[in-house]
Amino acid sequence: MPDTDLEKLRIQKVVPRPGVKRKRRVVWAVLLAGAMAAAVVGYRQGWLTPALEVQTAVVQRVFPAQTFTLLNASGYVVADRKSAVASKLTGRIVYLGVEEGSRVRAGDIIARLESRDTAAARERAAQNVQVARHNLEQAQAELVNATLDYERKRSLVERGTIARAAFDTAEARFRTARAVVEALTAAGNAARAALQEAEVQLDYANIRAPFDAVVLTKNADVGDIVTPLAATADAKAAVVTVADMGSLIAEVDVSESNIAQVRVGQPCEIRLDAFPDARFPGRVHMILPTADRAKASITVKVAFRELDPSVLPEMSVKVAFLAREPAADERTAFTAVPAAAVVSGDGGESVFVVAGDRLSATRVTVGRRAGSLLELLEGPAVGTRVATGPVDRLRDGARVSAAKP
Repeated sequence: MPDTDLEKLRIQKVVPRPGVKRKRRVVWAVLLAGAMAAAVVGYRQGWLTPALEVQTAVVQRVFPAQTFTLLNASGYVVADRKSAVASKLTGRIVYLGVEEGSRVRAGDIIARLESRDTAAARERAAQNVQVARHNLEQAQAELVNATLDYERKRSLVERGTIARAAFDTAEARFRTARAVVEALTAAGNAARAALQEAEVQLDYANIRAPFDAVVLTKNADVGDIVTPLAATADAKAAVVTVADMGSLIAEVDVSESNIAQVRVGQPCEIRLDAFPDARFPGRVHMILPTADRAKASITVKVAFRELDPSVLPEMSVKVAFLAREPAADERTAFTAVPAAAVVSGDGGESVFVVAGDRLSATRVTVGRRAGSLLELLEGPAVGTRVATGPVDRLRDGARVSAAKP
């Protein structure tokens, strides 16, 4: 019994058939050939080689003036003529004829204050003028009578017809009448001056535009109390804020270390953040004669050569200070790439576009040169990333690492 159990534990020797061996050799041969083919394809595709690290740049729209820009500065558009329009009187607004964006001419009535008290004062002054006029007329009539009496008695006293005392009385009456006329004339002038003052006070109730301008902000409305001092919580000082849109300039801060490169009259290009594709020609209008110690900068005012209606106060601007005045053909933007990105060959010029992790050779037609840039008449669209080096290792279809601009 034990011998029988040991016999069961023996490993049976299996002799493979000849056909099975051949099949195994074929499978291994196929696998080896597949591996070799995959290696060849992987090598050709760059899977087995390290990615080429390249420098890149972006196809962009540039202005020729960028190639002769000395320095750049940022700031804001401001109105050189700006006013917070207020009243010289304290009163309640009963009329407001403008809103934000309204255009006004110099002298136009913007708002009107309640003015019944000043109107009454003007009427009283006008009546005082009438009283003074009538009093003067009465005094002048008295002067005429006194003058006639004085002349008549003077001739009589010279002939000895009347006593000297009667002549002296007539002379005193004449002088008194003349003094009264002079006093009432002065009183009439004072009454007219008071009337003029009352009229001026009444006109102060009309808040007028100081110059041709556009209303920027409306700070009060009908029913609000305005006062020059704005001493109370509910009172307003300025009714509206207006600006002369023809006086818009760009104010930028230039570092003290760069101010030597700026001069009055220097040509500039002004770019607004709101319109990044537009350039406005300008010139340095003024360099303020003081520095900001906190920012270590000096404020420079740059005037627009041509104002555009789209330019508004308080817009952000960037100003390029130029080395020279741009030529006529240097005022428009063009599509460009760094000259290092353009490779010349037998078929013409081309650039290597970075598409994902591959390079793609693309034919281009180049134009003028602007510094280190070349104009692209035909080629990739703006924003396309292209390789700029190493030029001798750039190949169509080559794998590249994550490129940095």
